Amino acid sequence: MDEKSFDLIVIGAGPGGYVAAIRAAQLGMKVACIEKEDALGGTCLRIGCIPSKALLEASDLFHQAKDGLGRFGVKVGKVDLDLQAMLQHKDNVVKANTKGIDGLFKKGKITRFLGHGKLAGNGKVTLDPGAGKAAETLTAKNILIATGSKVAMLPDVKVDGKAIGTSTEALAYTEVPKHLVVIGAGAIGLELGSVWSRLGAKVTVLEYLNRILPGMDVEISAEAQKILAKQGLEFKLGTRVKSAKSEGDGAVVECEGLDPIRCDKVLVAVGRVPNTENLGLEAVGIKPDGRGRISVDEKYATSVPGIYAIGDVIPGVMLAHKAEEEGMACVEGLAGKYGHVNYNAIPNVVYTHPEIASVGKTEEELKSDGIAYKKGSFPFMANGRARALAQIDGRVKILADEKTDRILGVHIIGPRAGDLIAEAVVAMEFGASAEDIARSSHAHPTLAEAMKEAALGVDGRSIHI
Repeated sequence: MDEKSFDLIVIGAGPGGYVAAIRAAQLGMKVACIEKEDALGGTCLRIGCIPSKALLEASDLFHQAKDGLGRFGVKVGKVDLDLQAMLQHKDNVVKANTKGIDGLFKKGKITRFLGHGKLAGNGKVTLDPGAGKAAETLTAKNILIATGSKVAMLPDVKVDGKAIGTSTEALAYTEVPKHLVVIGAGAIGLELGSVWSRLGAKVTVLEYLNRILPGMDVEISAEAQKILAKQGLEFKLGTRVKSAKSEGDGAVVECEGLDPIRCDKVLVAVGRVPNTENLGLEAVGIKPDGRGRISVDEKYATSVPGIYAIGDVIPGVMLAHKAEEEGMACVEGLAGKYGHVNYNAIPNVVYTHPEIASVGKTEEELKSDGIAYKKGSFPFMANGRARALAQIDGRVKILADEKTDRILGVHIIGPRAGDLIAEAVVAMEFGASAEDIARSSHAHPTLAEAMKEAALGVDGRSIHI
């Protein structure tokens, strides 16, 4: 096998791609990974999950120092915002993570190629390094497409990267906008809207549907809307955006039934679409569906032998950890091992304050499917640790099968929900019942006790409410 021939070529170095490459190397494969960006980690690490969480944490600390520490007896003097330092913190976090992946690639002896990878048939990938350099051809026994997704656009919203931009620009505003309009009330819009609201911006969220957080449990999303509205976010639901364009130093957004909205910045956050263009799919016989997604079987194989796909380019939720699990399962299958992803136990987290987390079925889905269920709910208001944290908004909600008591879904809005949901994921992965959680000892005082109490509540026997 020469220097341009591999057991596996991975196209894309996001969470799915780089994890698949590392696992394949652990399994003894000679691996190459093609990535068009200088830094590894994909959208999630460079301009998505990681930098947004850095800003969410930093902006929350600023907000607490400015408005929320008096109740703890902590007196703080004049609090000033150093936005450049905050942005530098975000950049430092990203840099440390990307360098970490570089180190893991070196440890696994993974060959990295910088450029654009394109399928060329017969186990071949054309690598275009750009910058006027000549293209070259790489060969492999197997090829894995892990090119992720890109921001979805609206037809009459003219993104210019200045007044009107995507999450990429909203992670790097050099000044706090006086008025930020967010188009889309999903996770990205609410998280970045929260960041800039905490730092002093007026934030207006426009959503086409009559609710925020589409796809999440309705009861939980309704509670989230009330809490976020109290924090200052303005919601205009059931609103269709007709257009948005730059005007002067800002932008104007026009919506059906509303007066034009003038603002400093517009954040377009209406979702993401698979990044499957210019990959040579049609040339090798792979035809994406109407939404640009690649169809695969249970082993992540496409219709063309030797070509596989994972993550945001295939059907399913667009989540980094879902892509990671698929990457692991795919390459373990290639190595003759057993790889499997339980799609009923993939958690979803929104990192607002409080956090919102879910796994499994919502009440609406269970009703639609005709599945009889029991519900247990417990408010953080009745949890001692939540009171000590002065974070009493929200609840834990557990849905269990009416006959078997097996957990079908868990939905949390409250402090550190993103960490608490892990217990529910493990429970569902092992087919646990609500009684299993209810009978398990939870340390006192902890937030996790709310999970136990909700599990007790499935059988109508919560203790502390």
